[in-house]
Amino acid sequence: MTRSEIAELSYAVGQLRQCVTALRSHYGEAGPVRRLENDLERLVIDAEEFEQAPPPHVPRSGEQDVIYVPDSKSDEAAWMGAQDEGLGFHSRPRTK
Repeated sequence: MTRSEIAELSYAVGQLRQCVTALRSHYGEAGPVRRLENDLERLVIDAEEFEQAPPPHVPRSGEQDVIYVPDSKSDEAAWMGAQDEGLGFHSRPRTK
């Protein structure tokens, strides 16, 4: 996350704080308002923690190494005697 994205997050949290404060002044100690305040405080804590020590970068699906799987037939002998669990029938001898 870049510095500008962190600044944008801080700004959004500040805007959210203003909205929750307005709700508090209008609805008082209502349960949903208290929950929103708790959620806001958790968000503030998480945003500050993220800014101080960002988590490691996780590659997106497009950034991962491509694993080539050939279209050719695999060696059937490697599967002789294997169990066919979850295919709807019990163990049977494999055929070619």
